Amino acid sequence: MGVLSTASLFAATVTTGLTAGLFAAFAYAVMPGLARTDDRTLVLAMRRINESILNGWFAVCFGGALLFTLVAAALHLGAERRAVLPWIVAGLVLYLVVLGVTAVVNVPLNNVLARASDDATDLAALRARFEVTWVRGNVVRAVASTGAFGLLAWALVVEGRLLG
Repeated sequence: MGVLSTASLFAATVTTGLTAGLFAAFAYAVMPGLARTDDRTLVLAMRRINESILNGWFAVCFGGALLFTLVAAALHLGAERRAVLPWIVAGLVLYLVVLGVTAVVNVPLNNVLARASDDATDLAALRARFEVTWVRGNVVRAVASTGAFGLLAWALVVEGRLLG
């Protein structure tokens, strides 16, 4: 059980870290770059990104972070590993914030972009409706997922101390 609990915690940490990196990259590079473009470029770029991100790699990282963290929490319920559990649970809570913001803010705005017409007169209004709120939501996701990553990394440190 020890190898499995450590492996699940390691997988949770890696997948959460990869997800945090994605959201952080959008926060400090992708969206600031797109902010310097015209309305059409931002709308079309975000549509293509939203289409292409739905792939197996993203699913493994985004969904795996939740799944592996849940498994790690369950495997750390025993008395000998319980000292690690609060860090895992705190990481899980922050990752649930990421999922909630994604479901309530970012995905609905992505869907608005996908359904909108390509009429140039509508693009400025579409961008105004999308950009500020999407960026704010993504910053929350970046901060929460980075916090979750840090907590899970610390859980690995605590786990190592228990094993060492």
